[in-house]
Amino acid sequence: MAEEKKKKNQVNIELPEEVAEGVYANLAIISHSQSEFVVDFIRMVPNVPKAKVKSRVILTPQHAKRLLGALQDNVVKFEKQFGPITVGKQNPYPPMNFTPTAQA
Repeated sequence: MAEEKKKKNQVNIELPEEVAEGVYANLAIISHSQSEFVVDFIRMVPNVPKAKVKSRVILTPQHAKRLLGALQDNVVKFEKQFGPITVGKQNPYPPMNFTPTAQA
């Protein structure tokens, strides 16, 4: 009977191939209203003054708080395995232009 209850609580999650590839973002902008959080994942490219939103995720406040907890838990696990993640001094807003630091 415990096995039957366990199967009832399982969710079959499908991961389409094009979604499994992922999307690279190096900036996230988060906004909220009374009923939802909106997270825009953005890719900024060096020397390009225009950045593009690559993905938008809309969450309920409850799911946003669960995501916050899950991220915190995973950061702790990551740091136990690989060492501390260092975050340098940053402006609250990213520069609109990267400056090249190397040449190829």
